[in-house]
Amino acid sequence: MDPRFITKTMHAYLDYPVAAALIGMPFLLGLGESNPLAVWLSVGTGVAALLLTILTDHKTSLFRILPYSFHLVVDALVGVTFLFAPLLLGFTGVDAAFYWLNAAAVLTVVSLHKPEDVPTPALA
Repeated sequence: MDPRFITKTMHAYLDYPVAAALIGMPFLLGLGESNPLAVWLSVGTGVAALLLTILTDHKTSLFRILPYSFHLVVDALVGVTFLFAPLLLGFTGVDAAFYWLNAAAVLTVVSLHKPEDVPTPALA
């Protein structure tokens, strides 16, 4: 049995609240004690995530311009960036924990993405 269960539609519905959380949570949690970039990396990523969601070809998009596969690649890159940001930028405490937890969440969602059924052409 394939453990990947997150569909394109499920992912589409998660994107908007995740973008909002990335924009708002740094202020609610008081991020930035170890480095002010801890706030602005999240806010910038949240704005970019919102734009990516608006432009991705999926159910909740406003303009279906970018392929969903591109969206998944960007999400994976965000996860890796968040994983290494605390080490590279000197984040500690809550700042580091915020990024490591978000990295784990993003990479988990990407890795549990269920590939879409693609019809196979009939053999002649």
